[in-house]
Amino acid sequence: MQVSLFTTAHRGAVCLLALALSGCAYFAASPQIEPAASNAGAAVAPRTELITPQLIAAEQQQRAAVVSQDLSTLVVPNPPSYTIDRGDILSIVVWDHPELGGSVVSPASGATEPNTGGTAPSGFVVDHEGRVQFPFAGALKLAGLTEDQARDLLASKLARYIASPNVTLRVQAFRSKRVYIDGEVKSPGLQVINDIPMTLMEALNRSGGLLPSADQSRLVLERGELRYRIDLRELVQKGINPGNVMLAPGDVVRVQSRDESKVFVSGEVVTPRALTMHNGRLTLNEALGEAGGVSPLSGDARQVYVVRKTASATRVFQLDARVTGAMAMAEGFELAPKDVVYVAASPLANWHRNLSLLIPGALTSAVGVTTKP
Repeated sequence: MQVSLFTTAHRGAVCLLALALSGCAYFAASPQIEPAASNAGAAVAPRTELITPQLIAAEQQQRAAVVSQDLSTLVVPNPPSYTIDRGDILSIVVWDHPELGGSVVSPASGATEPNTGGTAPSGFVVDHEGRVQFPFAGALKLAGLTEDQARDLLASKLARYIASPNVTLRVQAFRSKRVYIDGEVKSPGLQVINDIPMTLMEALNRSGGLLPSADQSRLVLERGELRYRIDLRELVQKGINPGNVMLAPGDVVRVQSRDESKVFVSGEVVTPRALTMHNGRLTLNEALGEAGGVSPLSGDARQVYVVRKTASATRVFQLDARVTGAMAMAEGFELAPKDVVYVAASPLANWHRNLSLLIPGALTSAVGVTTKP
């Protein structure tokens, strides 16, 4: 005899399915309640800020204030001539007086040897006090002078002993001034400042240029206790030639990597992933788009969060993607490096997952029973 009654297990499964169907509307409509702190010493969750046009305008204004750092002290349209300083080696020639040639500096070792009349020019080292010892002229303070000024000073001193001295003075070895280039360049290291003005672009080109992984919007220039952030593309947009940004001795330029400015997209999106910013810029809309968008099966478009860690606190922004103009606001909301974009699961998805953990396979069995002919 055929028995058309369900088994006890099937009855339980059907009951679970009925409970699921009847409870969906309740869970979807029920408001979210923030859990209270378990005790007085528990950490207080950061306040959630809704992404609105007013918030976007305030963020853009704050970002503009940070980016508009005064770089006027760095921009020198007409760089001055090179000035002699301590450690430089000078080549001094007094025409028709080879006996004043001094000593020759070996290019390899820097050691001095008697002038034997070879092709190597004579070299005079500027000492730690910025002086040079020269026959008949004595100790001359040449530090801080250009080549022309130093030549005129030496000629005036020799004029007491030589009629109309014809003097040629040039820097043979530049050893007093240097800058340091680090980060995403082909050949990081020190660069010596010579008679060619050491601009920012000159230093980067001497280092082999920027690598493909370099972030052109995040160059850091450290000068003493000052720290400048330089965005090459923004300088060009403002009409400032990066070639006029003059470096000073001791400057340290660091080119940061694009990997240091990633944004992380997780939660209920089609493809959770880490995204690299495009030269320092990435909007919330672009981040969601590159991650495939909000999952249509489990994502809750009302709960798109951006978690940002600042120096003072953690900020949490929320976007309700269902409201009118939400995508326009997402396009206007710019992300910062290390931001975390998180899309929460829908109430139904959360309920289904919790039920699957409590009774594994129960909902699947119920659906299978009710669909049997």
